[in-house]
Amino acid sequence: MNEVINMANLPANPNPAPTMRMSDYTGILPSQKIKEMLKDSEITAVLRQINADQVQPASIDLRLGDYAYPVDTSFLPGNEVKVLDKMKQLDDRFADFRIDLHNGAVLEKGRVYVIPLLEAIDLRSDVAAFANPKSSTGRLDVLTRLIADGATIFDQVREGYKGELFLEVAPRSFSVVVKPGTRLNQLRFRRTRGEEAKPITSADWKQLLDRGQIVDSSDHEKRLRSIKTGVLPCSVDLEGSGLENNLIGYRAKKHARRIDLERRDYDPLDFWEPIRFHKTSSLILVPDEFYILMTKEAIAVPPEYAAEMLPYDTRAGEFRVHYAGFFDPGFGWNAKTNKAGSSRGVLEVRSHEVPFMLEHEQTVGWLRYERMAATPELLYGQGSNSNYQGQRLKLAKQFTQLRS
Repeated sequence: MNEVINMANLPANPNPAPTMRMSDYTGILPSQKIKEMLKDSEITAVLRQINADQVQPASIDLRLGDYAYPVDTSFLPGNEVKVLDKMKQLDDRFADFRIDLHNGAVLEKGRVYVIPLLEAIDLRSDVAAFANPKSSTGRLDVLTRLIADGATIFDQVREGYKGELFLEVAPRSFSVVVKPGTRLNQLRFRRTRGEEAKPITSADWKQLLDRGQIVDSSDHEKRLRSIKTGVLPCSVDLEGSGLENNLIGYRAKKHARRIDLERRDYDPLDFWEPIRFHKTSSLILVPDEFYILMTKEAIAVPPEYAAEMLPYDTRAGEFRVHYAGFFDPGFGWNAKTNKAGSSRGVLEVRSHEVPFMLEHEQTVGWLRYERMAATPELLYGQGSNSNYQGQRLKLAKQFTQLRS
C-alpha cells in the first residue's frame, strides 16, 4: 500500500540543502518545495489523497482519474475555453461514450483519449508548470500531452493557473490497460520571477565536462570541446558496447497483445524484436516503426541541475529521439566519485516520412541542462521507485530481463 502524505504534518527535510535559499531563486523547484505546495493546497487531489511516492526529486507524478473519453482528434481548447467545453463543441454527446476505468480498461492503439487527472493546481503568480511523460510511458510508445483549461500549447501551464488538468493519451505501438491512479506523466514547476539563479557559464560548463560530472567523455573529448554551453550532444550506440550477444536495440512488433501497466512480468520477446550488431555499425529506421536504442555516452545530472532531452531537430534528421525528456537531479550520478556513473540515456526513436540511416556515434539528440532553484532533499536513485538508475539498454519496467 502506498504511503499517503499527511498535508497537515509533512515531515521535516531529512537532508536540507544549505547551498541555496529556496524561496529566493528562479529555476526548477525541488521536492521539498513541492511538499510545501502540497501542504499549502497549491497542489490538490480530487476526492483522493496524494501518495508520498508521487513526489520525485524535481517533479510530481500525476494520476489518471476515473473516466477516459475517446475523441476523434487531438485539440487545444484555446484562450478562455475549458477543456470539457471544447470537447462538447467537438461532440455534444462525448460524455455518453466515456470509459469507466475502475476495473481496468483498454486504451486501444491508434486511438486518442482525453482523461481528467486526479490532481488539480493553484499556482502562484511567479510559478509555471511543465509536463513530460514518465520514462516507462515513453518506452511503451504511449504519446501523452497535458492539457489545461484555456491552453494554447500542450504540456505547459501558465503562471497563476487555477483549475483541473487533463491528459491526452494516444497509444502508438501497443494497446494498454489503465485504471484510476495509473501514472503516465509528471509535472515540474519553475519559478519564473525572483532572484536569478546563477547562469551556467562557459567556465562552469568546461569544468563539468573536464571533471566528468555530466558525461563519461573519455573518448569524446574532441567532440565535446566545441559544444554549446549547457547543451550536451548525445550519440547513438549501434555496436552494443559492453552488452551481451551484440544487442543494440529493440523494434516494437506490429501485432502484440495489450499491456497491463500494473504488471511487471511480460516476456520482452512477445512484444519486441531484438536488434543485434552484425558487420556494419548502422541501422536503417523504417518509417513509423518504433525503436528503443541507447546513447554511446554514460550521462549524469548533478544534484544542483535538471536536464531535458530536446525531442526533435530536423538538423539531425527526420526522426524523433525521445518522448519522456526530463532527467531528474541525480540521474546517473555517482555520489562516491562525484562523477557520471554507468547510466546510458535510453532513446525512444521513430522515423518520419522516409527511411533514415543512423550510424554508430551519430549525434541524435541534445540534453539541455539548467540549474535547480535549490538542491533536492532526495536525488534520483536514492528512492525505491528509481527504476532506471544505472541503466544500459533497458525496456520499460513492465518487461522482464531479456533472456540470452
